[in-house]
Amino acid sequence: MARRPVPRSPWRRRLSIAIKILIALAVVAFGALLTAVYIARTQLPSFDELKSSPNGQMIRVHAADGTVLVSIGPSYGEWLPFDRIPRIMRDATIAVEDKRFYSHLGVDPIGVARSVKVRFDRGRWVQGGSTITQQLARNVFLNNQKKFGRKFREWILALAMERKFTKEQVLELYLNKVYYGGGAYGIDAASRKFFGHGANRLTLSEAAIIAGLVKAPSNYSPTADAQAAVDRAQVVLNVMAENGVISAAEAAEADPQAVKLAPEPKQNSVRYFTDWALPQLELLIDETEKPLEVWTTLDLNMQRAADAAVRANAPAGAQGALVSLDRDGAVRAMVGGKDYVSSIYNRATQAQRQPGSAFKLFVYLAALEAGMTPETTAVDEPITIDGWSPRNSSRRYSGQVTLRTAFAYSLNTVAARLGQQVGFTTVADMARRFGITTPVNTQPSMVLGTSDVRLIDMTRAFASVANKGVAVMPYGITKVTANNEVIYQHEVDRSRVLVAPYVAAQMTDLLQTAVNTGTGRAAQIGRPVAGKTGTTSSSKDGWFLGFSSGLTTGVWMGRDDAKPIGGLQGGAAPARAFAQFMTKAVANRPIEQFETEVTLPEWQLEPDEESYFGEPDNSVFVDDNGEPLPSDAVPLPEDDYGRGIERPSPRAERPVIEDGDPAQPAPSPPQRLDQDWIDRVTGRDPRAPVREPRGERRYPAPPSVEERPYQ
Repeated sequence: MARRPVPRSPWRRRLSIAIKILIALAVVAFGALLTAVYIARTQLPSFDELKSSPNGQMIRVHAADGTVLVSIGPSYGEWLPFDRIPRIMRDATIAVEDKRFYSHLGVDPIGVARSVKVRFDRGRWVQGGSTITQQLARNVFLNNQKKFGRKFREWILALAMERKFTKEQVLELYLNKVYYGGGAYGIDAASRKFFGHGANRLTLSEAAIIAGLVKAPSNYSPTADAQAAVDRAQVVLNVMAENGVISAAEAAEADPQAVKLAPEPKQNSVRYFTDWALPQLELLIDETEKPLEVWTTLDLNMQRAADAAVRANAPAGAQGALVSLDRDGAVRAMVGGKDYVSSIYNRATQAQRQPGSAFKLFVYLAALEAGMTPETTAVDEPITIDGWSPRNSSRRYSGQVTLRTAFAYSLNTVAARLGQQVGFTTVADMARRFGITTPVNTQPSMVLGTSDVRLIDMTRAFASVANKGVAVMPYGITKVTANNEVIYQHEVDRSRVLVAPYVAAQMTDLLQTAVNTGTGRAAQIGRPVAGKTGTTSSSKDGWFLGFSSGLTTGVWMGRDDAKPIGGLQGGAAPARAFAQFMTKAVANRPIEQFETEVTLPEWQLEPDEESYFGEPDNSVFVDDNGEPLPSDAVPLPEDDYGRGIERPSPRAERPVIEDGDPAQPAPSPPQRLDQDWIDRVTGRDPRAPVREPRGERRYPAPPSVEERPYQ
C-alpha cells in the first residue's frame, strides 16, 4: 500500500511563495533598472557637450584692450585633458573621495553599506557613500538635497555615465568641473585662485589642499580658513599613505603649512565702473545660462590716470569723483571715490549734489538758442527777482558787459537776468533736454545751480555741447558674446539733435573763454580746452567739467556729509585734477582746434573772488531746501586753510566842508572798473609785463580803457 505524501506545512508554502515573488520582483526591478540606465544613457549629453557646459553662468568683463577686469559668478580655468592632469592630483582625489573608483560600476555597494551602518550608529546621515561618478552626476544634473528620490536618480545617472564614458573621461570631467570653493570650478581655476599658477604645476602639498576642499568647500577654502585647509590637507596625505599611493616618507616630507597662498586681488576703482555697467545686462540680453564675455569701453591707462588725479587733488577729508566720456559716449574712465574698499558708494553715478555755476551751461544755452550771441550785451547791476537778490562774489558790478565776459567771470546778476528773460522753465527744460535726470526746480536761484544733479549727467551735457549739439548717451558695454557668438552689439545713436550746431559752437566759444582767461584757468593743458567751474555755498562742492580732443571729463569733489571744505573751489582742486588727468588721457590724441576761435573778453577783469578769498563762484548761499539765505546769515569766507577772512570794509567817506563847517558825508562816486582799479586790488606793478600761460596761442591785446564804451 503506497504511502501518502506528507503535506507541506503552511508556513513553508508561504515562504516559498514569498521567495518566488521576491525573485520575480528583483528580476523586474533589475530589468527596470537596466531600462532606466539605458534610457538615461541615451539621453546623456556627449563628452564634448559636458566639457563646454558650465555649472551656472559665468560673466567675464573685459576692458577696451581685452584685459579681464573682473570675473563674476563661477570661475573656470583652463580645461586640462586627462593626460595633462598631474598624477598626484588624480591620486589624491581618488584616495580621499573614492578609493575603489576603478573597480565599481558607478555605484559602490560597499560604500553604500558603510553609509547605512554609520546612519544607524549615529542616528543621522554623516557619510553619503557617493562615488566620484555620483558626485559628478549630482554636480552636473541634480542638486544637493538629501532625499532618497534624488539619491535614486543619482544612482541611475552614475550607472549610465559609467556605461557611456570611460573611467578616464569621468575623472577628467570631475576634476575640471567640481566646485572647490571661492567661486572656482575645476582644479585649474582653484590652483590659479589659491596658489597663483595653473594646475599643471601642482606640488603634492598643493594637490592635497585642493583634494581636501571637495568635502566642504566653504569650510576648508584657503580664502575662508587657511588653517582648516592645511589641516584637511594633512588628512588627505595620511589617507594617501595608508592606501599606498605615496610612501610614509613622502607624506612626512610634504608640508601643507609651507604652501604660499596667492593674495586676494585688491578691489580697485575699476569696480566702480563694473558695478555701474553690469546691471545694464538685464536690459540688453536675455541669456541667463551660457557663460558671457562682456566687452567694455574702459581704458585702463585712463582709469589709472583718473584714479591718481582724484587721489592727488582731493582735499583731506573730501571725496572725489571723475567721469570721462569719448565723443560717442563711451565711458573711458570712472572713479566713484578715493577708495573702493572703504566705500563702494559711486559718487560719479549715484551722488546728487548742487553744481553751482556749472549749471550756467543751461542758462547760456537757453539764451543762445533764443537768439543771443556771445557779443550780446547785458547789464551787470543789482537785480531782484521775486524777493531774491543775487550778488557777484566780488561784491561789485561792471555795468554793461558782453555775455562772453559775464560767462568767463561767472557774473551772477547776468545769469539771473538771462534766466528771467528766457524763462526759468525754459532753462529747466534745457537741462532736462541735455540729460539731467534729477528734478530741476524753477525758482529764480536755480540759474546758480541750486538743483541737485549727478556728475555723469552733467558730464553728458558738456559732451553733447562738444558733439556739436548732438545728444551723447554714456555707455559702458560694447558687445556681449556667449560661446563665441555675439548676442549684443552696441550701436551709437547720432540722431538726436539737442540744439543747432551754431548754438553749440557759440557755447563752446564761451567755455573756451572761461578756461583761457576766466575761472577755469587751472584746467589748461597746453591744447584747446573748453570748460566751466562750479562751487556751491561755503565750498561744500567743487566742480570742473570740460572737453578737449574729443574727450569730455567731469570732476566733483566734496564731503559725503555736505560739510564745507575750506578752499574747495571748482577753479582749484577739481580743475587741477581735470588738468592732471586730461594731460595723460589725450597725450596720444591729435590736437583738435575748435570750430570757433577763442575771443577774449573786452577787458581783462580778474577772475571772480573765488580765486582770492575762497568764496563760491556762484555767490548764492542757500539753506538745506535750496532757498537763499539772508545776507546777515552768510558766513565769512575762508582761505585755503579754513581760516576766516574779513571782508573789505567800504572806504571811509571824507566829509564835505562847506563854508568851513563840517557837513554830512556825501556818497563817493562809483569806482571805475578799469586797469588802475585792478592793479590796486591785486597789488600788481602796472609796469610789469603780462605773462601768458605756457602753451597757449597769443591773441590780440584787449581794447584799451578808452575804447570801452560801456564804462
